[in-house]
Amino acid sequence: MKYLIPIFLLFGLTVKAQESKQFVVEGKVKQQMTVNLNMLKNYKSVSIDSMTIYNHLMVRKSVLKNVKGVLLKDLLAKVEIDAPSPTVLSEYYLVCTASDNYKVVLSWNEVFNSKTMNNFLILTSFEANPAKAEKGNIAMIAPGDEASGRRFVKGLSKITILRVN
Repeated sequence: MKYLIPIFLLFGLTVKAQESKQFVVEGKVKQQMTVNLNMLKNYKSVSIDSMTIYNHLMVRKSVLKNVKGVLLKDLLAKVEIDAPSPTVLSEYYLVCTASDNYKVVLSWNEVFNSKTMNNFLILTSFEANPAKAEKGNIAMIAPGDEASGRRFVKGLSKITILRVN
């Protein structure tokens, strides 16, 4: 019995680690912005019937169904980056962090200045494996990636905008 209590506590923390109903955009911005599900309803919605998640070895890990989200570039267009001039924006990058501290790095150019710019979604709802805590949480993904699990940030907690030194 004494071993079961720590296991249940650990399981509870693991499930909690993926919860995300809001995230913050911070870093080299003129004003930090907190984004929640309600706020995301004001953006144009993108829908995908289903998408398969593959790991870095191209092994199928899961399937997301009824995916809805907003384009990351549309959301970040509302954020004023604290840059001395637009010519230095190529020196900026984004760190998308999950509530369990998983991180994905994107360059400013990937999000705003390439063919992939319409390929980063902030997910507002999706159906996944019911045994996992992913369902209904805010997440970030690049649906066009072959190894889509590499840039699947479940439980998105913050996006930090930084400049290369």
